[in-house]
Amino acid sequence: MSTTPSIPKGMRDYSPEVMLKRNFIYNTLKEVFRRYGYQPLETPAMENLSTLMGKYGEEGDKLLFKVLNSGDFLSKVPPADLSSGGSTKLSNKISEKGLRYDLTVPFARYVVQHRDGLTFPFKRYQIQPVWRADRPQKGRYREFVQCDVDVIGSNSLLNEVELLKIVSEVYKRLNIRVRIHINNRKVLAGIAEIIGAEEHLTDITVAIDKMDKIGLESVNAELKEKGLSPVSIQKLQPVLALEGDNAEKLRCLQELFTNGSSATGLLGVEELRLVFDYLQDMPTLSEIKLDLTLARGLSYYTGAIFEVKALDVEMGSITGGGRYDDLTGIFGLPGVSGVGISFGADRIFDVMEQLNIFSTKANITTQLLLVNFGKEGERHSLKIADELRAAGISVELYPEAEKLKKQIAYADKKGIPYVGLIGENEIKSGLISVKDMKEGSQKDYTLSDLTNQLSAGGSDFFPYQT
Repeated sequence: MSTTPSIPKGMRDYSPEVMLKRNFIYNTLKEVFRRYGYQPLETPAMENLSTLMGKYGEEGDKLLFKVLNSGDFLSKVPPADLSSGGSTKLSNKISEKGLRYDLTVPFARYVVQHRDGLTFPFKRYQIQPVWRADRPQKGRYREFVQCDVDVIGSNSLLNEVELLKIVSEVYKRLNIRVRIHINNRKVLAGIAEIIGAEEHLTDITVAIDKMDKIGLESVNAELKEKGLSPVSIQKLQPVLALEGDNAEKLRCLQELFTNGSSATGLLGVEELRLVFDYLQDMPTLSEIKLDLTLARGLSYYTGAIFEVKALDVEMGSITGGGRYDDLTGIFGLPGVSGVGISFGADRIFDVMEQLNIFSTKANITTQLLLVNFGKEGERHSLKIADELRAAGISVELYPEAEKLKKQIAYADKKGIPYVGLIGENEIKSGLISVKDMKEGSQKDYTLSDLTNQLSAGGSDFFPYQT
């Protein structure tokens, strides 16, 4: 008995209509990235687990998809391990590879592996799928595409400023109103220091990063469970509740770290102040907010951290990233600083769908359909189609000489805006009769005039062609 095929939860098929919209997002990102001098890069879907493990914190390691070794993967496992019931210990022996969790760690591995052939600072963008063994839910998938842009080999805070400009320009082009949240891991380290909980920095960052999702009370409960003293938790509360504009928050932090003698915290404040000073000269940027509850749980961040949220849709962050000062050090190349951001294409798509801001023309792949009137007309239409394609125009010739009504219906269903009719009379006159599917009007063109019309109005006929 046959069963209906299906796909794993948290993964999706993408129809042509969806892919056209997704490609619009990708092409928008690529165009902005290239304008700032970033180059394309791709890395393999699978990495060695030794590359991935330990780079995302304890929670991140649990979400790695591990790939079984090929062949008889159990043959080298001692019987005692098979019967021990310890899945973690066993998985380490039968799996040496895993699907990439993000694009940043593979990027760091690439930089170390190919460092002799790179020009630093090295600026790259990368648009590829990643996989996480997370619980599927709205806006959260097990397979999704990340769109990363990173610069490595430079300590300059101008890179942070440039990335914020990229974020603002991308969302302006996509017509999404956003707020950019910014913080600094040195500020968080300073906070942990002055509340007497330096050894719990990771616990603090992981907990407060969930503030928007679980609320302050649950964050405090998690911190208590992780071993923070009631005194430390109490000292943390005023920091989490700090109000005011960005300048006021920086002033309060400056005073807090000065009184608490935290050099690390003061350095974080100075880095943030420098970034905000540059941004004052760029009034067209999206709203940028200093958010002290922003922590980003990934353990490799060391400086500025960012998250972007859509203002008109209930959705998690749609872009995030930050500074990592020594990510390449774990691969044998210490002291190489980098900073990057990742655009969540899937969430961006969901936001644009909910706001209904994709153009109806996004589904147009073919500008002109040539009607098939039979063998004699086919040969003539093939030549016409080739000449139009050579001019950069997207053309289809219907493959069978079906009834005209059926061919017109095909064009209508595919959203093809124009239909060309080349019958016996048109062949003799050298004209092409073109039907405007939207207006319902019909007009005769010479091949030259039709080529000029479609080429000159390309953005109207097919706005997302690349």
